[in-house]
Amino acid sequence: MTETTSAATAIPPAANQIPVSGADIASAAGATPAAPEITSALIVDATLWILIGFSVVTWALILIKGIQHLRISQHNRSYGKKFWGAQDFQAAAALEGNKGPAARVADIGFTTLIEADGGTTTHDLEHTGDRQELLDRRLRQQMQKERGALESGLAILATIGSISPFVGLFGTVWGIMGALTSISKSGSASLDVVAGPIGEALVATAVGIAVAVPAVIGYNFFIRRNKVIWAFLDDFAIDFVHLALKTSFLIKRPVSDSVASPRTSGTGAKHPVLKASHEDLQAEGAQI
Repeated sequence: MTETTSAATAIPPAANQIPVSGADIASAAGATPAAPEITSALIVDATLWILIGFSVVTWALILIKGIQHLRISQHNRSYGKKFWGAQDFQAAAALEGNKGPAARVADIGFTTLIEADGGTTTHDLEHTGDRQELLDRRLRQQMQKERGALESGLAILATIGSISPFVGLFGTVWGIMGALTSISKSGSASLDVVAGPIGEALVATAVGIAVAVPAVIGYNFFIRRNKVIWAFLDDFAIDFVHLALKTSFLIKRPVSDSVASPRTSGTGAKHPVLKASHEDLQAEGAQI
Protein backbone atom coordinates (compact mmCIF):
# COMPACT_ATOMS: atom_id res chain seq x y z
CA MET A 1 0.00 0.00 0.00
CA THR A 2 2.84 2.34 0.80
CA GLU A 3 4.56 1.61 -2.53
CA THR A 4 1.39 2.47 -4.49
CA THR A 5 1.02 5.81 -2.71
CA SER A 6 4.61 6.76 -3.38
CA ALA A 7 4.26 5.88 -7.06
CA ALA A 8 1.14 8.00 -7.31
CA THR A 9 2.81 10.94 -5.67
CA ALA A 10 5.78 10.65 -8.05
CA ILE A 11 3.64 11.09 -11.18
CA PRO A 12 2.67 14.83 -10.85
CA PRO A 13 6.27 16.15 -10.83
CA ALA A 14 6.97 14.20 -14.05
CA ALA A 15 3.84 15.66 -15.64
CA ASN A 16 4.79 19.20 -14.59
CA GLN A 17 8.02 18.92 -16.59
CA ILE A 18 6.08 19.23 -19.95
CA PRO A 19 3.89 22.37 -19.54
CA VAL A 20 4.24 23.55 -23.19
CA SER A 21 1.56 22.56 -25.68
CA GLY A 22 2.10 21.60 -29.32
CA ALA A 23 0.78 24.96 -30.58
CA ASP A 24 3.25 26.82 -28.39
CA ILE A 25 6.11 24.72 -29.74
CA ALA A 26 5.05 25.36 -33.35
CA SER A 27 4.75 29.11 -32.76
CA ALA A 28 8.13 29.20 -31.05
CA ALA A 29 9.73 27.28 -33.92
CA GLY A 30 8.17 29.58 -36.55
CA ALA A 31 9.31 32.86 -34.93
CA THR A 32 12.27 34.40 -36.84
CA PRO A 33 13.04 37.81 -35.32
CA ALA A 34 16.22 38.18 -37.40
CA ALA A 35 14.40 38.26 -40.76
CA PRO A 36 13.20 41.92 -40.57
CA GLU A 37 16.71 43.03 -39.56
CA ILE A 38 18.28 41.26 -42.54
CA THR A 39 15.71 42.72 -44.93
CA SER A 40 16.08 46.28 -43.66
CA ALA A 41 19.88 45.97 -43.62
CA LEU A 42 19.89 44.88 -47.27
CA ILE A 43 17.69 47.79 -48.30
CA VAL A 44 19.79 50.31 -46.39
CA ASP A 45 22.98 48.89 -47.89
CA ALA A 46 21.50 49.03 -51.39
CA THR A 47 20.49 52.65 -50.81
CA LEU A 48 24.02 53.53 -49.68
CA TRP A 49 25.57 51.88 -52.75
CA ILE A 50 23.19 53.79 -55.02
CA LEU A 51 24.18 57.05 -53.35
CA ILE A 52 27.85 56.15 -53.70
CA GLY A 53 27.27 55.59 -57.42
CA PHE A 54 25.55 58.98 -57.64
CA SER A 55 28.55 60.56 -55.94
CA VAL A 56 31.01 58.99 -58.40
CA VAL A 57 28.95 60.20 -61.37
CA THR A 58 28.67 63.68 -59.86
CA TRP A 59 32.40 64.17 -59.31
CA ALA A 60 33.20 62.68 -62.72
CA LEU A 61 30.86 65.15 -64.43
CA ILE A 62 32.24 68.05 -62.39
CA LEU A 63 35.77 67.12 -63.46
CA ILE A 64 34.85 66.66 -67.13
CA LYS A 65 32.82 69.87 -67.33
CA GLY A 66 35.53 71.79 -65.49
CA ILE A 67 38.18 70.72 -68.02
CA GLN A 68 35.77 71.50 -70.87
CA HIS A 69 35.13 75.03 -69.63
CA LEU A 70 38.82 75.70 -69.07
CA ARG A 71 39.59 74.71 -72.66
CA ILE A 72 36.67 76.71 -74.03
CA SER A 73 37.76 79.84 -72.18
CA GLN A 74 41.34 79.44 -73.38
CA HIS A 75 40.32 78.83 -77.01
CA ASN A 76 37.87 81.75 -77.06
CA ARG A 77 40.47 84.15 -75.68
CA SER A 78 43.09 82.94 -78.14
CA TYR A 79 40.82 83.20 -81.17
CA GLY A 80 39.43 86.55 -80.03
CA LYS A 81 42.94 88.02 -79.99
CA LYS A 82 43.68 86.62 -83.46
CA PHE A 83 40.35 87.72 -84.92
CA TRP A 84 40.40 91.30 -83.65
CA GLY A 85 44.11 91.56 -84.36
CA ALA A 86 43.64 90.73 -88.05
CA GLN A 87 44.28 93.46 -90.62
CA ASP A 88 40.82 93.25 -92.14
CA PHE A 89 37.83 90.96 -92.49
CA GLN A 90 39.45 89.06 -95.36
CA ALA A 91 42.57 88.45 -93.26
CA ALA A 92 40.39 87.17 -90.40
CA ALA A 93 38.83 84.69 -92.82
CA ALA A 94 42.29 83.30 -93.62
CA LEU A 95 43.03 82.34 -90.00
CA GLU A 96 43.59 78.61 -89.62
CA GLY A 97 44.19 76.06 -86.90
CA ASN A 98 41.71 77.59 -84.45
CA LYS A 99 39.56 75.73 -81.95
CA GLY A 100 36.70 76.57 -79.65
CA PRO A 101 33.09 77.74 -80.01
CA ALA A 102 34.00 81.24 -81.25
CA ALA A 103 36.26 79.82 -83.97
CA ARG A 104 33.56 77.38 -85.11
CA VAL A 105 30.96 80.16 -85.24
CA ALA A 106 33.32 82.31 -87.31
CA ASP A 107 34.18 79.41 -89.62
CA ILE A 108 30.54 78.71 -90.39
CA GLY A 109 30.03 82.42 -91.07
CA PHE A 110 32.99 82.67 -93.46
CA THR A 111 31.94 79.44 -95.18
CA THR A 112 28.44 80.80 -95.69
CA LEU A 113 29.74 84.04 -97.21
CA ILE A 114 32.13 82.20 -99.53
CA GLU A 115 29.35 79.89 -100.72
CA ALA A 116 27.02 82.81 -101.31
CA ASP A 117 29.71 84.73 -103.22
CA GLY A 118 30.66 81.75 -105.37
CA GLY A 119 27.08 80.84 -106.16
CA THR A 120 27.55 77.29 -104.89
CA THR A 121 24.61 77.30 -102.51
CA THR A 122 21.83 74.83 -103.15
CA HIS A 123 18.49 76.29 -104.17
CA ASP A 124 16.27 74.84 -101.46
CA LEU A 125 14.38 76.08 -98.42
CA GLU A 126 17.46 75.90 -96.21
CA HIS A 127 19.35 78.34 -98.44
CA THR A 128 16.52 80.72 -99.28
CA GLY A 129 16.79 84.40 -98.50
CA ASP A 130 19.43 87.03 -99.07
CA ARG A 131 22.99 86.80 -97.79
CA GLN A 132 22.30 88.50 -94.47
CA GLU A 133 19.36 86.23 -93.67
CA LEU A 134 21.36 83.16 -94.64
CA LEU A 135 24.29 84.30 -92.51
CA ASP A 136 22.07 85.02 -89.50
CA ARG A 137 20.41 81.61 -89.78
CA ARG A 138 23.70 79.74 -90.08
CA LEU A 139 25.24 81.58 -87.12
CA ARG A 140 22.17 80.95 -84.98
CA GLN A 141 22.18 77.23 -85.84
CA GLN A 142 25.85 76.90 -84.95
CA MET A 143 25.32 78.74 -81.67
CA GLN A 144 22.52 76.34 -80.79
CA LYS A 145 24.89 73.41 -81.41
CA GLU A 146 27.47 74.99 -79.14
CA ARG A 147 24.84 75.56 -76.48
CA GLY A 148 23.78 71.93 -76.63
CA ALA A 149 27.41 70.82 -76.17
CA LEU A 150 27.80 73.15 -73.18
CA GLU A 151 24.61 71.88 -71.50
CA SER A 152 25.38 68.19 -71.95
CA GLY A 153 25.55 66.39 -68.60
CA LEU A 154 23.92 69.18 -66.60
CA ALA A 155 20.56 67.38 -66.54
CA ILE A 156 22.25 64.47 -64.75
CA LEU A 157 23.70 66.81 -62.13
CA ALA A 158 20.29 68.41 -61.61
CA THR A 159 18.62 65.00 -61.25
CA ILE A 160 21.18 63.74 -58.74
CA GLY A 161 20.96 66.94 -56.72
CA SER A 162 17.17 66.65 -56.59
CA ILE A 163 16.62 62.98 -55.78
CA SER A 164 19.65 62.11 -53.61
CA PRO A 165 18.13 63.43 -50.34
CA PHE A 166 14.92 61.50 -50.99
CA VAL A 167 16.82 58.30 -51.77
CA GLY A 168 18.71 58.68 -48.49
CA LEU A 169 15.49 59.42 -46.65
CA PHE A 170 13.91 56.27 -48.07
CA GLY A 171 16.80 54.18 -46.73
CA THR A 172 16.52 55.89 -43.35
CA VAL A 173 12.77 55.31 -43.04
CA TRP A 174 13.07 51.68 -44.03
CA GLY A 175 15.96 51.13 -41.64
CA ILE A 176 14.05 52.69 -38.74
CA MET A 177 11.02 50.52 -39.51
CA GLY A 178 13.18 47.39 -39.37
CA ALA A 179 14.88 48.56 -36.19
CA LEU A 180 11.57 49.24 -34.44
CA THR A 181 10.25 45.84 -35.52
CA SER A 182 13.30 44.09 -34.09
CA ILE A 183 13.04 46.08 -30.86
CA SER A 184 9.36 45.15 -30.43
CA LYS A 185 10.16 41.47 -30.93
CA SER A 186 13.08 41.54 -28.51
CA GLY A 187 10.93 43.26 -25.88
CA SER A 188 13.70 45.64 -24.83
CA ALA A 189 13.67 49.42 -25.49
CA SER A 190 16.84 50.40 -23.70
CA LEU A 191 19.18 53.02 -25.17
CA ASP A 192 21.87 50.55 -26.19
CA VAL A 193 19.31 48.54 -28.15
CA VAL A 194 17.64 51.53 -29.86
CA ALA A 195 20.65 53.72 -30.64
CA GLY A 196 22.57 51.24 -32.81
CA PRO A 197 19.97 50.31 -35.48
CA ILE A 198 18.41 53.77 -35.70
CA GLY A 199 21.83 55.45 -35.87
CA GLU A 200 22.85 53.21 -38.78
CA ALA A 201 19.60 54.04 -40.57
CA LEU A 202 20.15 57.79 -40.18
CA VAL A 203 23.49 57.48 -42.00
CA ALA A 204 21.59 57.07 -45.28
CA THR A 205 20.04 60.54 -44.96
CA ALA A 206 23.43 62.09 -44.18
CA VAL A 207 24.99 60.41 -47.22
CA GLY A 208 22.10 61.55 -49.42
CA ILE A 209 22.63 65.18 -48.38
CA ALA A 210 26.40 64.85 -48.85
CA VAL A 211 25.83 63.62 -52.42
CA ALA A 212 23.23 66.27 -53.28
CA VAL A 213 25.23 69.33 -52.16
CA PRO A 214 28.14 68.99 -54.68
CA ALA A 215 25.70 68.16 -57.49
CA VAL A 216 23.62 71.29 -56.85
CA ILE A 217 26.70 73.51 -56.49
CA GLY A 218 28.24 72.12 -59.68
CA TYR A 219 24.98 72.53 -61.60
CA ASN A 220 24.58 76.16 -60.57
CA PHE A 221 28.23 76.94 -61.31
CA PHE A 222 28.16 75.48 -64.83
CA ILE A 223 24.81 77.10 -65.60
CA ARG A 224 26.39 80.44 -64.75
CA ARG A 225 29.45 79.70 -66.90
CA ASN A 226 27.23 78.67 -69.81
CA LYS A 227 25.41 81.99 -69.62
CA VAL A 228 28.72 83.85 -69.76
CA ILE A 229 29.92 81.86 -72.77
CA TRP A 230 26.56 82.21 -74.50
CA ALA A 231 26.62 85.98 -74.01
CA PHE A 232 30.15 86.08 -75.47
CA LEU A 233 29.08 84.08 -78.53
CA ASP A 234 25.99 86.24 -78.98
CA ASP A 235 28.06 89.43 -78.96
CA PHE A 236 30.62 87.87 -81.27
CA ALA A 237 27.94 86.82 -83.77
CA ILE A 238 26.44 90.34 -83.79
CA ASP A 239 29.87 91.88 -84.39
CA PHE A 240 30.54 89.33 -87.13
CA VAL A 241 27.35 90.30 -88.96
CA HIS A 242 28.22 94.00 -88.67
CA LEU A 243 31.70 93.41 -90.09
CA ALA A 244 30.25 91.34 -92.91
CA LEU A 245 27.78 94.14 -93.63
CA LYS A 246 30.65 96.60 -94.12
CA THR A 247 32.09 94.31 -96.81
CA SER A 248 28.66 93.85 -98.43
CA PHE A 249 28.74 90.18 -97.34
CA LEU A 250 31.51 89.42 -99.86
CA ILE A 251 34.51 87.26 -99.07
CA LYS A 252 37.14 86.38 -101.65
CA ARG A 253 37.61 82.68 -102.23
CA PRO A 254 41.19 81.59 -101.54
CA VAL A 255 43.21 81.36 -104.77
CA SER A 256 45.07 78.09 -105.30
CA ASP A 257 48.10 77.54 -107.53
CA SER A 258 46.10 75.53 -110.03
CA VAL A 259 43.64 78.39 -110.44
CA ALA A 260 46.22 81.17 -110.49
CA SER A 261 48.26 79.72 -113.40
CA PRO A 262 46.23 78.69 -116.48
CA ARG A 263 47.15 75.44 -118.16
CA THR A 264 48.07 75.27 -121.84
CA SER A 265 47.72 72.33 -124.14
CA GLY A 266 50.21 71.09 -126.70
CA THR A 267 48.72 73.38 -129.42
CA GLY A 268 49.01 76.41 -127.19
CA ALA A 269 45.26 76.80 -126.70
CA LYS A 270 44.23 77.91 -123.22
CA HIS A 271 41.61 76.00 -121.31
CA PRO A 272 38.90 78.04 -119.60
CA VAL A 273 39.67 78.57 -115.92
CA LEU A 274 37.16 79.49 -113.19
CA LYS A 275 38.25 82.80 -111.66
CA ALA A 276 38.41 83.14 -107.94
CA SER A 277 36.70 86.52 -107.65
CA HIS A 278 34.88 89.27 -109.52
CA GLU A 279 38.11 91.32 -109.71
CA ASP A 280 39.84 88.59 -111.75
CA LEU A 281 36.92 88.48 -114.18
CA GLN A 282 36.99 92.27 -114.61
CA ALA A 283 40.79 92.27 -115.16
CA GLU A 284 40.47 89.62 -117.84
CA GLY A 285 37.74 91.58 -119.57
CA ALA A 286 39.90 94.70 -119.59
CA GLN A 287 42.78 92.83 -121.21
CA ILE A 288 40.56 91.49 -123.96
